[in-house]
Amino acid sequence: MAERELTYRAAINEALRLEMRRDESVFIMGEDIAGAPGRDDPEMLDAWGGVLKVTEGLINEFGPERVRDTPITESAFLGAGVGAAATGMRPVVELMFIGFMGVTLDQIINQAAKMRYMFGGKVNIPLVIRTTIGAGFRAAAQHSDATYSTFVHFPGLKVVAPATPYDAKGLLISAIRDDDPVIFCENKVLYDTTGPVPEDDYTVPLGPAGHPRDGSDVTIVAISRMVSISLEAAEQLAAEGIEADVVDLRCLSPWDEEAIIASIEKTGRLVVVDEDNPRCSMASDVAALAASRALGYLDAPVQMITAPHTPVPFSPPLEDFYVPKPDAIAKAVRAIM
Repeated sequence: MAERELTYRAAINEALRLEMRRDESVFIMGEDIAGAPGRDDPEMLDAWGGVLKVTEGLINEFGPERVRDTPITESAFLGAGVGAAATGMRPVVELMFIGFMGVTLDQIINQAAKMRYMFGGKVNIPLVIRTTIGAGFRAAAQHSDATYSTFVHFPGLKVVAPATPYDAKGLLISAIRDDDPVIFCENKVLYDTTGPVPEDDYTVPLGPAGHPRDGSDVTIVAISRMVSISLEAAEQLAAEGIEADVVDLRCLSPWDEEAIIASIEKTGRLVVVDEDNPRCSMASDVAALAASRALGYLDAPVQMITAPHTPVPFSPPLEDFYVPKPDAIAKAVRAIM
């Protein structure tokens, strides 16, 4: 497969385009994903492409039946997505920010997550909910959460948080083809990052963790944007003779327990880096896994580097402080060496 550099944004757009070409049952909908109020003006037809332009250009190829702008009624169009999935379509619904999940919880956790189970497997819900996560975009508290752990709590949902353009494309294609509802979390700060992405369609399986860096001294488990932050910390530590084994927990449910345990067995130390708030989080879940299944391998206490237990601040200096930094990760590693 030919490979070239793409942005994270373009990789997601390409995954959507390829799957919509491959399967006519795939369609997308959400707020402002096409022309919005300019729909009647040909020059304004593709004026938006989503608030962050991830779906730009798709309406020109697939038309308004398969690229559907919606009103600002998340509960309604998420419910429509559940119904469409139950009747054989493969909708990809954009929930603009994960902070808007509050008005969609009944549709997602009471309907999408439970229907296959409650109907004895007689109905599939092949629904993908694309949503954005992450602070650092100066978007204030209601638009900057990284609360993916909320969805991980509910059985019946799959939850994905890719860290690279390669994984963003491959995981999204897998999510669209999956017969269960998938919450697909895209960190806004990653949209302009670049990386190698093959031109053809390919899949990255839902479940196995990534392993972007091999090391023998400490395990760093990271999620989404925190993977690149952790790799920066690993470079700092390598200059000091400390080699970090970085595990990219790109699929949060199902998740790769064995990869985490194998890494802890190799290194004897664990630092978990998670942009979500610390209580009942993925970081605390990974720490609990280490305590229950890998305690005998640990030579030091588990360290968690997370956002504070507060809403995301709007003040730029406070928001910058809020997001975990390489220096904090490196400091935690040094403390347990």
